[in-house]
Amino acid sequence: MKREDFSELSAFLAVADARSFTRAAAKLGMSQSALSHTIRRLEERLGFRLLTRTTRSVAPTDAGERLIETLRPAFDDIDEKLTSLSRLRDKPSGTIRITTSEHPAKTILWPALKKLMRQYPDINAEIEISSGLTDIVTQRFDAGVRLGEQVAKDMIAVRIGPDLRMAAIGSPSYFSEHAAPKMPQDLAHHQCINLRLPTAGGLYAWELEKRGRELRVRVEGRLVLNNAAMVVEAAISGFGIAFLPEDYVIDYVRKGQLVRVLEDWCDPFAGYHLYYPSRRQLSPALAVLIEKLRYRA
Repeated sequence: MKREDFSELSAFLAVADARSFTRAAAKLGMSQSALSHTIRRLEERLGFRLLTRTTRSVAPTDAGERLIETLRPAFDDIDEKLTSLSRLRDKPSGTIRITTSEHPAKTILWPALKKLMRQYPDINAEIEISSGLTDIVTQRFDAGVRLGEQVAKDMIAVRIGPDLRMAAIGSPSYFSEHAAPKMPQDLAHHQCINLRLPTAGGLYAWELEKRGRELRVRVEGRLVLNNAAMVVEAAISGFGIAFLPEDYVIDYVRKGQLVRVLEDWCDPFAGYHLYYPSRRQLSPALAVLIEKLRYRA
């Protein structure tokens, strides 16, 4: 393969991944016109169109998809070989791409990552906050952070946090007008603040557990929100009972702004894990981050 052939194929993959000439050009450090010319030259040499272009998007043609399937394993193999060579360096370097939900990002990942990046100035990080379950292989992430029960069986998972508990909470003003629930069934008589999560396929069903007995409760209420911080604000404002991770609300409980109920139905459960593909060789940067995050009880 000629050097220019490699450059053209690499440029094509960059555009296909970014679905945009503008974003791909910025990533490759070249002008958009130069990148467009490179792709046209590759298409002319191969004799067929690889990308369908509109004013708003770029997508691979059928031929482009087949070429991606051919190129991806080869380029991944090259990336892994280069990564293994970087282990010879004294200091870890490179970019770590991680997908995570908001809660572990704030409470676990970012506190560890900011210390690591100060310690190793050659390490860069890209963190994507998402409530959905992301396919880290197809989306080209190095790792993901999710609850242990959400990690696929074909992934390597490293525990990075303690067991968690949920908390059912409401404001003192709300409970001054409504008797606190004693059993999960009592929630049917209360205004509850619903949380919409992509991973739950709609509204989150409250997962309650007491001494091995598990219940999933669908609650009713006037409010549906998709952000935990807004749920907290709504609960403090007296709009009903909310159900969130304990460490989201514990400070408000201590200050008397919120009151816990059904605490005996909030048994601990497996906490957060960092996971990555079992077949992928760890980069030095990801390896040191895992050691920084690894939970030691």
